[in-house]
Amino acid sequence: MLKTYKITVSGLVQGVGFRPFVYNLAIEFNLKGTVSNNEEGVLIFVCGIKENIDCFYNKLIQFPPPVSKIKSSSIVEVENLDFNDFKIDSSKKSSKLNLALTPDFAICKDCKDEIENPENRRFNYPFTTCVNCGPRYAITQNFPFERNHTTMDLFVMCDDCKKEYNSPINRRFHSQTNTCSTCGIELVLLNNENNKVEIAKEALFEHLSKLLFDGNIIAIKNTSGYLLCCNAENKEALQKLRIKKNRPKKPFAVLYPSLEFLKNELKINNKQQQSLTSVERPITIISSKNYKGNIVLNEVAPGLNQLGVLLPFSGILQLLANKLNFPIIATSGNIHGSPILSNNEEALDKLKDVADYFLQHNLEIEQPQDDSVIKFSAKFKQEVLFRRARGFAPNYLDITIASSEKIMAMGADLKSSIAFYPNQYLYLSQYIGNLENFEVYKRFNSTVNSFINIFEQLPEVILLDKHPLYHSSKYGKELAEKNKIKLVEIQHHKAHFSAILGEHNLFKERVLGVVFDGTGYGDDANIWGGEFFKYEANKIERIKHLEYFDWILGDKMSKEPRLSLFSIASSGMDELFSKKFTQNELKTYQYLLKTNKLKTSSIGRLFDAVASILNVVDFISYEGEAAILLENMVDEYDLKVCKSYLNSPEKSINPTEIIQNIYKDIRKGNSKKNIIINFLYTLANSIVAIAKTNNYKHIAFSGGVFQNTTLLDMLIELTPTEIKLYFHTEVSPNDENISFGQLMYYLHIKN
Repeated sequence: MLKTYKITVSGLVQGVGFRPFVYNLAIEFNLKGTVSNNEEGVLIFVCGIKENIDCFYNKLIQFPPPVSKIKSSSIVEVENLDFNDFKIDSSKKSSKLNLALTPDFAICKDCKDEIENPENRRFNYPFTTCVNCGPRYAITQNFPFERNHTTMDLFVMCDDCKKEYNSPINRRFHSQTNTCSTCGIELVLLNNENNKVEIAKEALFEHLSKLLFDGNIIAIKNTSGYLLCCNAENKEALQKLRIKKNRPKKPFAVLYPSLEFLKNELKINNKQQQSLTSVERPITIISSKNYKGNIVLNEVAPGLNQLGVLLPFSGILQLLANKLNFPIIATSGNIHGSPILSNNEEALDKLKDVADYFLQHNLEIEQPQDDSVIKFSAKFKQEVLFRRARGFAPNYLDITIASSEKIMAMGADLKSSIAFYPNQYLYLSQYIGNLENFEVYKRFNSTVNSFINIFEQLPEVILLDKHPLYHSSKYGKELAEKNKIKLVEIQHHKAHFSAILGEHNLFKERVLGVVFDGTGYGDDANIWGGEFFKYEANKIERIKHLEYFDWILGDKMSKEPRLSLFSIASSGMDELFSKKFTQNELKTYQYLLKTNKLKTSSIGRLFDAVASILNVVDFISYEGEAAILLENMVDEYDLKVCKSYLNSPEKSINPTEIIQNIYKDIRKGNSKKNIIINFLYTLANSIVAIAKTNNYKHIAFSGGVFQNTTLLDMLIELTPTEIKLYFHTEVSPNDENISFGQLMYYLHIKN
């Protein structure tokens, strides 16, 4: 007897080839019915023999398409329906969206092979995609994921593409991004005076390669936004890019033509290779020690022994890579500090004095995204997500939230992101940037509006950082007042701690929270940044912190590590200070210390002070530079010979004691490398000592300081097995996680 069942599948199931997969599976098991996308995922009706339906359902759930992620599914018998065959129906949307948004996927091997095959009709076509790869979120205007809800809707499929789209045995069966050179997206090469460079299509990428080899800077519109590219082996081109982009020292990312090319120049491990070749295809930070190539290392990553590298993730970059015999810089297409550009006219206007040429196309990018960035620690291969953007945004799937409220968290200011919970899913925006920059603030504004428009609803609760001057908080207050929305302020470091509690679902445990970062507005109106919290029974309590020192000169202090040293060091360093400050500066700053009332517990500023006392850097040009340079000087360590700069690490972390002991080591002639190792050991040892003394079995870490992978390795090595450590891997430890943490705090903490 024939039976009919209704099957629903939710999760990351749209834009991933799920409907074509279901279609072919239904044919395999001789079933009739329909499959369609709806506002909650995929809806399936199947009619057939129950045994076949059971086999169909089991295979569907156990072996879904490779880039899909099923969150939940259900199967229920319904009244018999009469179907003549099995078919894919168009999307049906009867209410507001309640599904995962699809991130962008790197070009798959099949599409890569096609664009490199002269016999294939997609040979040299840069926008070749299929159900397994290509842009998704970048081109999304609305959902469910159908062509008419994306910017691909402007391109009408030719007959050949339609055949593929309608053929169940084709990889492009119901591929919403399907195009070819006949009906698809077109490239154009312009000079920086907006004049078209006439060149045959088949010669374009060869020509681009020659332009790059000759030292030109090219702004390439990729499928997620513009990249600024130049020859990574050309010193003059690199210097020109640094000057024009206003990026004096911050490292550039390097695009290698192939994995084989990269392996000939850099030693990589299995974790790094998996990251580089994953569907997310992030920038992966790799040691450049024993580098064997021709990259101008000190121009690409000044003062560093590591490189951020990536492999081609789109057809455009792959076709260019096929013509390259040298690595190229592939950095965000913007002026330093501004958001990544995606609009053709805006890019020409803002980058005409930076780039010599522009490679543009006529596909509109709705959601511009920077490249994601990942690093693995040297000893224990602990993964750290430095930036969560292309390939990862905008979903956070591995979490269950039980709340009927629609909640939006506005995050922080320096590394901005937004969290939105409008249905049964949590959405985390891509990294947006520093809201001090007006263009970044506008991007933040448009991202908020995009979420509200896609989900067709305003939040019922808005969560803010307590900092009274944060732009994200001001915007949230305005949005709440305008729409009479409930407003909740959450302390910065408690949001950090809540983020790591939420990521590992630790809300039933007793947990020591360690939050080390640069700055955050504290509950006592001081600047926090070296915090120890206790979590138990849905309450967070601040139990310890780096001993306070003076916060002087506002933002100037975070840009001049010498000021942190001056604030922390109490006496006995007159000779050192006379070399770092003028007499007028010394008098002014000494007066400020006497009258100052604002204090800080910032570990970030302690790192700055260490960098200054070691004469590593006194003035920084990008956020976190001092800490990065310190870690850079450590390639390996031996815990057996490490010493602590604190006499009672289990009681308190005294920055003055640390700096004074470092100064003694300097005068004894101890090497910078050993001093940095001992400093990191001091912090790691203090954390473990405090956990042991207070009998904690769980330690959770958050804050930008825990991007230091040497510190992570030390913590892992020092901690006894009965204590479990929890680090961020799904979100970044830096302020990108604040929006997620605000939401976790609101849902779970009852202080």
